[in-house]
Amino acid sequence: MKMKLAVLLAVLTVAVILAFATPPAAPNAAVKVAVPAASNSVAPPITNVAGPHPEIRDAIEALHRAKAHLEHAAHDFGGHRVNAIRAIDEANRQLEICLKY
Repeated sequence: MKMKLAVLLAVLTVAVILAFATPPAAPNAAVKVAVPAASNSVAPPITNVAGPHPEIRDAIEALHRAKAHLEHAAHDFGGHRVNAIRAIDEANRQLEICLKY
């Protein structure tokens, strides 16, 4: 369980860093990159942080905001945007599992 939590926190940290990283100077033409469609396994944002485990609920909200920033970014962050979005989806899935315990 501790290992899963450590991996989850590492993925969360990387996703937040990527979401708020300052992009390099953009070229003249914007690059359009296909972003994977949202899977049905990811829960919608949780707006009520009251109740048990507010830190986990806050983390889910932060991941949803980071994902939205990445999905609407003007460029692909050197090809890492799609992987970051997938990592955010996996982190969300893990956090939802945590809330069930």
